[in-house]
Amino acid sequence: MRLASSLRLLSALTLTAAVAGCVGGDGGSGARLGSGPMLKQVSVDGAWVDESGVGVSTFSNGVFTTTAMDNGSRLSEGNYRYNGASVVAITGTSLIRQQPIAFNCNIASSNQLNCTSAEGNRFVLTRRS
Repeated sequence: MRLASSLRLLSALTLTAAVAGCVGGDGGSGARLGSGPMLKQVSVDGAWVDESGVGVSTFSNGVFTTTAMDNGSRLSEGNYRYNGASVVAITGTSLIRQQPIAFNCNIASSNQLNCTSAEGNRFVLTRRS
């Protein structure tokens, strides 16, 4: 059953990967509110848990890994970059399926990432305390 949950998470991450070019940011220009100052970019470095509790994704210095919470096996790995102040573009490889993954996550807050796949599948990552 845990493998099925891991595969669902991996499927969501894989599907979300395809949206990297579909869910846009501001083209890296730095989002602005009216004529006010530029918005401060929230760092995603740290550990993030998916809403089903199957995996934990760790982001550090442009590199991410996702591991299964039950046995610590690595599910995916890759890179991430900021696409403006509120979007993180993530690309990498599903280690279970040996397929490329890519997805975008909107930074909803310093503790929540709202991610979407090319097929419209959505999932939420919450910062691990």
